[in-house]
Amino acid sequence: MTTLINPSSIPNLEKTVYTGDILQGVPVISHLGVGELAPGQCHRFFFEGVQMGTGQHWYVPVVVAKGNRSGPCVGLVAGIHGDEVSGIDAVQRVMAQLDPTAMAGSVVAVLGVSRPAVEYTRSHWLTAQGGGSQVDMNRVWPGNEAGATAATRHAGLLWNRLLINNVDMVIDYHTVTTGSDFTLFLFADLRQPTVRQMAELFPAEQMQNDPGLAGTLETALVEAGIPAMTVEIGGPRRFDPTKIAGAVEGTLNVLKHYGLVDGPLGRTAAEVGTVVGDALETIRATTGGFLEMLVDLRDRVIPGQPIARQRNAFGDVVAEYRAGVMGEVAVVARDAVCEPGSRVVQILYSQGATVN
Repeated sequence: MTTLINPSSIPNLEKTVYTGDILQGVPVISHLGVGELAPGQCHRFFFEGVQMGTGQHWYVPVVVAKGNRSGPCVGLVAGIHGDEVSGIDAVQRVMAQLDPTAMAGSVVAVLGVSRPAVEYTRSHWLTAQGGGSQVDMNRVWPGNEAGATAATRHAGLLWNRLLINNVDMVIDYHTVTTGSDFTLFLFADLRQPTVRQMAELFPAEQMQNDPGLAGTLETALVEAGIPAMTVEIGGPRRFDPTKIAGAVEGTLNVLKHYGLVDGPLGRTAAEVGTVVGDALETIRATTGGFLEMLVDLRDRVIPGQPIARQRNAFGDVVAEYRAGVMGEVAVVARDAVCEPGSRVVQILYSQGATVN
């Protein structure tokens, strides 16, 4: 996807551009230049995103912890999907532990990218176009300021005016969507040395060596030469304290390793025994019915092992599902009512692995 913009419309890349508006005591900006912000301080902004149909804007909360010494700029992005709230909590907790007067470099926290989705606790951006069409904000990056949907334009504004000219590496926080549950999981392109180092600093339960998916923020950043990975923090719509704590610990490990903050490292992937695979087997329902799960997160499975069954309204078994690979359960359905095509389970495995 090509980002089509008018170069003359973008301000000086090193300057923070203030619109003059103040929302809830917080200044509004249309462009961020981390380099010229005052050091040793924590700066709060509302970033002016795309306009709504009424001409008002969607505003994205941004916090910048600017250190007293030079160093890299790390971006922490949460809320690309609106029902995935544990990432927002994790980033807030990281930022609360930072002391800009003792830091090197900067940390830019973007807290709730997909504004309408966050407000209505939905996965996708709901637009007025097409009578209420939905756009997956993690399939439109790097966006396009002149794009065909508001979501695509919003991504383009964030990419061009907030992220790309400031950050040196990025962690993108997600959870699984409504109706399912996930482990503390990493998607990371381990072919990239810096991405591999970042991933190995996380005490994740599972990790997929993932070459990337077009349109995701992670892949767009990696293709632009900026190391990035995706952290999945369990289930949606609620905070998962244990997985959030692991995500915070991993994030602080990254900041410590790259010299932004001082202190000993916490647990790493090697210490917790992170399970690494290079593929996910997705098993989907073939019929409608009430779903009974026979496995849970982190369960080890082998080919042919029963993982779920469905019953109709009379209690008759109408479908049984079995694992097709040897691996570890990463995602499970939590909704008992299960339509045809719904995801039942995903199993992390290594391609080419054999059953012992």
